[in-house]
Amino acid sequence: MNKRFALKLIAACAIAASATAGFAQEVIKIANIVELSGSGASAGTNFKNGVELAVKEINAAGGILGKKIQTTTNDTQSNPGVAKGLTQKAIDNDVFAIFGPVFSGSIMVSMAESRRAEVPNFTGGEAAGITEQGNPYVFRTSFTQASAMPKVARYISEQAKLKTLAIIYVNNDFGKGGLDALKKALANSPTKVVAEISTDNGQVDFSAAVLKAKQSNADGVFAYSNEEESARILRELRKQGWTKPIIGETTLTGQKVIELAGDAANGAIAHVGLTVDAPQPAIRAFRAKFEKEYKYVSDHNGMKGYSGIYILKAAIEKTGKLDRKAVAATLHTLKVKAADQPGVLMDVSFDAKGDLDRESFMIEVKNGKQEVVSILPPLGAGATPAAAAAAKK
Repeated sequence: MNKRFALKLIAACAIAASATAGFAQEVIKIANIVELSGSGASAGTNFKNGVELAVKEINAAGGILGKKIQTTTNDTQSNPGVAKGLTQKAIDNDVFAIFGPVFSGSIMVSMAESRRAEVPNFTGGEAAGITEQGNPYVFRTSFTQASAMPKVARYISEQAKLKTLAIIYVNNDFGKGGLDALKKALANSPTKVVAEISTDNGQVDFSAAVLKAKQSNADGVFAYSNEEESARILRELRKQGWTKPIIGETTLTGQKVIELAGDAANGAIAHVGLTVDAPQPAIRAFRAKFEKEYKYVSDHNGMKGYSGIYILKAAIEKTGKLDRKAVAATLHTLKVKAADQPGVLMDVSFDAKGDLDRESFMIEVKNGKQEVVSILPPLGAGATPAAAAAAKK
C-alpha cells in the first residue's frame, strides 16, 4: 500500500466515522439553545423548562428506542450572533437535534449552521421567512405568521367587524413579518389598515405610539411586540383612555404579559396556537405537571418546548432508527394524534417546509386570566367562518 493510498483510506474512514457517530451514541444528545437573559428571557426560560420536563418524562419511561436523552442548555443572551456561535458549538458536540432559539431573529441567523450539519432544528420563532428558505432541517413548534394571521384577520373582519385598524409593531424580523402577513391577510377584507406604527425592541415609552394610534381614529388596534413591550403598550393604551378593541397574536395575552400589565390586560383579545387554558385533556395534564415542577403556570413557550420534544420522539420512533437525515425526512410528512402521543398536546401535522398545522384558539383576558372564547380548526381542515363560529364555546 503506497503512502498516498493509505492517506486516502484514513480520510475516508474518518468521514464515515463522523457520519455515523450520532447513531452509535449511547444517549440522544439534544442542545437547548435559548434566550435565558436579555429581552427574550421569559420566552426562552419557558421553552427550556418545557423541553426539560418532556425529557424527564421520556427518560423515566425508558427513553426513545431504548436510549435516554441527554440535554445541554446554553443562553443566547437574546443575541443572534451568540445563538449562531452556540449552534456551531452544539454541532461540534455531535448533537442529534437542536431546540431553539425562540426568537425569530436568532434562528434566522443560526439555522444555516444546523442545515449545513444536517441536524434537525426545532424553533419557537414565528417569522414567516424562517421556513420560506427551503431549509429541510428547520421545524416549527408553533404557527408561522403566514398560517396564524389569516385566522386573526378573519376574526378582525368577520367577528369584531372592524372597518379600520391601527397596527403597532416591533421593528425586527418578528414584527415586520407579522405586519406583512396581517396586511396580506386583510387585503381582500372589509378592514383597512390606516396606521402602521413602528416601535423598537426593548422600547420603554409607548406614549407617542399610542397617541398615533388614537390620532388615526381606527376602530381598533393590533399590537404585535415582545412580552415586556406588549405589557407596556397595554398599560399606555389604558393610560391614554383607549376603550376600543385591542387585538393581537399569541404574545399579547401571554401569562407574563398579564402579570406585567395587571388590570390593563383585561379585555385584550388574541389568537393563540397554544394555551394552558384550553379544554383538551392533554393540555390540562401538561399544565398541572408543569406547575408542580416549576411552581408557576407555563406560557405558550413552555408548551412549544414540551410538545416539540414529543414530536421529535414520534418522528424517531416512526423512522425506527437514530438517523438525523431520515428523521428530518419523516418530520416533513409526520402526522401525530394526541390520543397516541399525549405529549404532543394536540393532533398535529407537518408540511414539506417544516410548518405545522393544528387547532388554535381565540383568547380574551378576563379578570387577569386567559379565557378561551373560540376554538379554530386547522387551516388544512378547510374551515369556514360558520364552522369556526359553531366551535365557539
